[in-house]
Amino acid sequence: MSTHSRPARVAEEFRHGLADVIARGLKDPRVTGFITVTGAKMSPDLKEVTAYVSIHAEDAERERTLEGLKAASTFLQREVARSLRLRHTPHLRFVYDESVARGDRIERLLKEAREKDSHGES
Repeated sequence: MSTHSRPARVAEEFRHGLADVIARGLKDPRVTGFITVTGAKMSPDLKEVTAYVSIHAEDAERERTLEGLKAASTFLQREVARSLRLRHTPHLRFVYDESVARGDRIERLLKEAREKDSHGES
């Protein structure tokens, strides 16, 4: 027996499918920047999926891109569901994943601290 639940497996498949569709490009001009689907969480009844996305762009561009993704959610959920052959198409919701941006900020701060230490010791 698998240790992973069906919702978790379907969420991971949905994440991969969503990333593929987004990588092919969307016609919405608001969707710009580098978009990464960092995760997905499926409801236990498989009726809703939350996609976590990281958008590498300035704040204003990131907001526009997120709006564009939300506007395209019906198209995206249909395309992904078609490729996964799900009986019911789960409702897709996007959430901006701040963990990548936080990680970048921490990395930058650590680098600055190391540089200060190396200059202070010289």
